[in-house]
Amino acid sequence: MARKIIDPITRIEGHLRIEVELDGNRVVDAWSSGMMFRGIETILRNRDPRDAPLMTQRICGVCTHVHYDASIWAVENAFGITPPPAARIVRNLILGTQLVQDHIIHFYHLHGLDWVDIVSALGADPKKAQDLAHQFADDPWNADAKHLEAVKNRLAAFAKSGQLGPFANGYWGNPSYKLPPEANLLIASHYLDALDVQRLGGQVLAVLGGKEPHTQTLVVGGVTCVEDLLNPKRIGDVLFRIRKLGEFVRRAYIPDVLLAGSVYAGEGLQGIGAGHGNYLAYGAYPLSDDLDRGKLLMPQGVILGKDLTRVYDFDPAKVSEYVTHSWYTYGDESQGIHPSKGVTQVNYTDLGPDGHVRADGKYSWLKAPRYDGRPMEVGPLARVLVAYARGVPEVRALVDGTLKRLGAPATVLFSTLGRTAARALETRWVADALPGWVEELVRVMKVDGRTFAPYTLPDEAVGFGLTEAPRGALGHWVEVRGGRIANYQCVVPTTWNAGPRDAKGVRGPYEQSLVGIELADPDQPLEILRTIHSFDPCIACAVHLLRHDGPSRTVRVL
Repeated sequence: MARKIIDPITRIEGHLRIEVELDGNRVVDAWSSGMMFRGIETILRNRDPRDAPLMTQRICGVCTHVHYDASIWAVENAFGITPPPAARIVRNLILGTQLVQDHIIHFYHLHGLDWVDIVSALGADPKKAQDLAHQFADDPWNADAKHLEAVKNRLAAFAKSGQLGPFANGYWGNPSYKLPPEANLLIASHYLDALDVQRLGGQVLAVLGGKEPHTQTLVVGGVTCVEDLLNPKRIGDVLFRIRKLGEFVRRAYIPDVLLAGSVYAGEGLQGIGAGHGNYLAYGAYPLSDDLDRGKLLMPQGVILGKDLTRVYDFDPAKVSEYVTHSWYTYGDESQGIHPSKGVTQVNYTDLGPDGHVRADGKYSWLKAPRYDGRPMEVGPLARVLVAYARGVPEVRALVDGTLKRLGAPATVLFSTLGRTAARALETRWVADALPGWVEELVRVMKVDGRTFAPYTLPDEAVGFGLTEAPRGALGHWVEVRGGRIANYQCVVPTTWNAGPRDAKGVRGPYEQSLVGIELADPDQPLEILRTIHSFDPCIACAVHLLRHDGPSRTVRVL
């Protein structure tokens, strides 16, 4: 048996290390290590709880707003606050726009090149690429032969110069790339288009959120963007941009994923990258003013063992975190601790002397979350499966239509390909909902202009906020004593997915999804990157490392 280390995994947020054990070219075991200490929870102690939302945004450098959102809900839950209807809708609009923008970036700029061979595109026939585009969309985005010829020439100029620019350092030519040259050219062209289109999402967040990244319009009790909500031009700007985003999703993103899915369907049917088959969604986007969690755009639920015939209701009391293999310490590490009582006590032990993971040791800064003792996958696939199994009409139509187009059964979803496809379908689901929320906001502001609910700061309170980040279920738990934060814990999506083994030695979702993968070339672990990227990793981007034997130091990440 041979060990192989991929460190760092690139095209993600933060520092992730993957170590695998190979039997020939086949992965037989895997270890996932988050290599940076976050520590935000520790920084929050003894602070005013109303500071937590702004400070927790700094956990992430990509989808910063989601921590803002979760933290606001947590503090409002603790204080017993129900924000006014307009605030609820604004929050849905910001969260939904960020999801659409984030998923577009993820497919084209972070994950797509695991499926698309840019160098192969140099051999494409632009006319055939145009014809191919029309097989997957009635009105494909920017796909006429003349434009595709220009894109091909642009890529050729990169290659001729000996520098592929943003496309350098890929495993181009690897046998696991299966798309024909014309498909590679078409999706590469949309890669370039997406660089411009994703900006529209950022502009919507800047209008409604005050700035982007790190929006500032949410406050405990409501939102502050009152002048923008009363300005028809600003609302029109928002509506134009979210419609344009939706157009790109319908004419480029969905057709491109269908095209890739038609070629890689065999891998999906084999279940490559499936993992444990347990899925968890907290649910998000409240549709009723009383915040009834039974009335969410994205429903909550739990699916076990790939069984889509039954969805269990999510119970927050069943969440726990283990540190048996994490660089933290508990009094009894054979037991998990609920986040409301969570402990963040550092116990760094390093890797083994040979640089490999110790068989029974600690190897990650991520804790190991479990639901009722089970590892759970969170994210777009979990949300789509829960919604599909609960019979949400929009999702049933999207999933069934895609499966019919591919001629594949629902089991194809339990795979790396299924994870990628679910993200695209979810983008369409949310993009279609956004314009209706703008219209709802205009109606609400005409009859109820409130954007803030007054409250009194209590001395003692506990609460939690649950939402759905683009990458998956996100929860913040807060405890207030004497008007200050006594304890704060975040369980982020990548902690669920990338966490290490638990006290029973059960692998985390990343680790399990890699077992059984066959590498075409162990020196080019493309298949490992493809599966890991399909989760959209976001290792917390804190840049302050803590030395266990001395003072803290700051490391600048370039």
